[in-house]
Amino acid sequence: MTKRSALTACLAACVLTLTACDAPNNPAIDEHRDNPLLIEWNDSYGLPPFDDIRDEDYAPAFEAAISALEAEVAAIAANPAPASFENTIIALDKAGQTLDRVYAVFANITNTDTNDTLSSLESEYLPRVTQAYDAVLLNADVFARVKAVYDKRADLGLDEQDLRLVELVHRLFDRAGAALDDETKAEIATLNAEITGLSTRYAQNLLKATKGFKLEVTDEAALAGLSEDFKAALKSVRSDGSAVWTLTVDRSVYETFMAQAENRDLREQMFNGYRRRASAGELDNGSIAIQLAQLRAKRAELLGYTSHAEYILQDNMAKTPQAVEDFLLQVWRPGLAQAKVERDAMQALIGDAFVFAGHDWWHYSEKVRQNTFAFDDEALKPYFELEAVRNGAFLMAERLFGVTLEPVDVAGWHPQVQAYDVQYADTGAHLGLLMMDMYARPSKRGGAWMSGYRAATAYADVPESRPVITNNLNLITPADGEPTLMRFGEVSTLFHEFGHGLHGLLTQIRYKTFSGVSGPRDYTEFPAQILEHWASAPDMLNLYARHVETGEVIPIALVEKMRAASNHNQGFRTTEFIAAALLDLSWHRLSYEEAMAIEDARAYELSVLESYGLIPEIEPRYRSFYFSHIFAGGYSAGYYAYLWSEILDADGFAAFEETGDIFDPRLAANLKTWIYEAGGLRPADDLYRAFRGSDPTIEPLLRKRGFASAEGED
Repeated sequence: MTKRSALTACLAACVLTLTACDAPNNPAIDEHRDNPLLIEWNDSYGLPPFDDIRDEDYAPAFEAAISALEAEVAAIAANPAPASFENTIIALDKAGQTLDRVYAVFANITNTDTNDTLSSLESEYLPRVTQAYDAVLLNADVFARVKAVYDKRADLGLDEQDLRLVELVHRLFDRAGAALDDETKAEIATLNAEITGLSTRYAQNLLKATKGFKLEVTDEAALAGLSEDFKAALKSVRSDGSAVWTLTVDRSVYETFMAQAENRDLREQMFNGYRRRASAGELDNGSIAIQLAQLRAKRAELLGYTSHAEYILQDNMAKTPQAVEDFLLQVWRPGLAQAKVERDAMQALIGDAFVFAGHDWWHYSEKVRQNTFAFDDEALKPYFELEAVRNGAFLMAERLFGVTLEPVDVAGWHPQVQAYDVQYADTGAHLGLLMMDMYARPSKRGGAWMSGYRAATAYADVPESRPVITNNLNLITPADGEPTLMRFGEVSTLFHEFGHGLHGLLTQIRYKTFSGVSGPRDYTEFPAQILEHWASAPDMLNLYARHVETGEVIPIALVEKMRAASNHNQGFRTTEFIAAALLDLSWHRLSYEEAMAIEDARAYELSVLESYGLIPEIEPRYRSFYFSHIFAGGYSAGYYAYLWSEILDADGFAAFEETGDIFDPRLAANLKTWIYEAGGLRPADDLYRAFRGSDPTIEPLLRKRGFASAEGED
């Protein structure tokens, strides 16, 4: 989910940077001093009083916060003094503090513990919030002041952070359309509100469709192949004393079931339940996807671009849609060729019993892996208990960056939330608060993401604010009294989101416009993805992977099997991801005229996938109907970014491997200074070079995925 923090395009699906400062004096706020969203938050970490907030508090808080923003911006525009860095640029960076914090609470709660009332408020107020920020970015008087400072920036004696703030604020206004005529600006503002409303509906439909699918199994024999701990987590007892096992399409349940279940009919039902979500009836997202593509294309046209993708990518590392497609195809070709080999191997294993189909892939891929590598993923799970994995991630942060995370007793938004005070180990200086919400529940959206309740700021005239960051997973809640054992893919996800969290927590940037998780989309995944390498590094596994019952360190033989099997099924994994990335690019590469010609989302989707040669046994990781990253999040024309960032993370970790020490002090210091602490201080290419000492190359990525070279592949 995305939002615009004051004048800042919000950072994403899995990332959200917000500011939650004390509310300034304002009549609109003073009228609601009993509202827990508007009163001063006295918690030592700046946390909202979760237990006191009621659904009915949000509407008046939004109204007051929007009024406060309007008053702040009106004061900036009407300031009789000449535009200066302090009275214009700093003032804009500070603007919207109250709206930021109201939205921070609302967005996080609707993602983690929503209900029908909050869903209704989303539909009403998210377009209003968009309009409020558009009113700032499209304000001609404010832009004139911003431009005045920007034009003389070289003569103002600004330091690097000050100068970067001027440049980024000017770019925000310019890209929003502030220099356009009033009629065009009004049309853009209308489009933005419509896009926000449709994105909200899309997300709500998907959540309802996902949570609405339940497959109840009463015959335990039908669950052959499922591990005992997985079955126990699915099991409940009806009022008549009979047992029932409830299957859902939450990702953790779905992937585990598809890999383990012997029952082919049940696998097909689950497969269809997952891939047909939000594609029919009142929850059909197909028409919404089309409308979003059309509105985004229209907005891009008004802003002077040929497509939404061209607009988005201008500020990314990739720069152009063609560069993205060329990059994706460079990896797609060997990936698709390998996927065909994998498919044929599984058909050979099946023989003439039946024709291999998409709902067989997970299950028979696991069988091939066990046959080829004598390796069963279930054998790993006892070594990856949640608390041990979390402590391993924390130990990694201490060894790499010199930070400690200590548990603290603070009230969160749900009893399962655990909080940790983050400090520098040598000085004890407070860096921020990390709050971890690890389990799935019906009121929580699926997936894994990092978010926040407060960003880092350090203005000269107010106390420094340190971040409050959240990490969210959707693990299966174990049966009472049982430990939470994780598949290794979930372990990697925890390290990934923790990387986003550290990017937000370690920032040494003073201004919220580019503090924390900042930068172009195809760069911001790098600080998260690089830490996944530590999760599987033998030296790291020796520190945290211990058997939940015996305490035994994971055997080296098992580690070697795991690493040998790491590229198994890589053709499938590469192909399903890039298929989704190409689908995203295709939707957002459309001109307005082309987008208006689309009538059927599924037909368009199939035509795109067939044009690239996707085999029928593989679905894209996300169909257009449940592709929330691009239709309800911050990844439109940017889903490729995970793979682009993989160039950076593979190349970056290779630097550590070259030293023979995954905790090499010099490299770790560079990584900390130029990546995790630096926010958006410089263009992403410059930050990466400052860390690595050179530009990245694609070869480590191809080796990591088991593709020695992409040359010569069809």
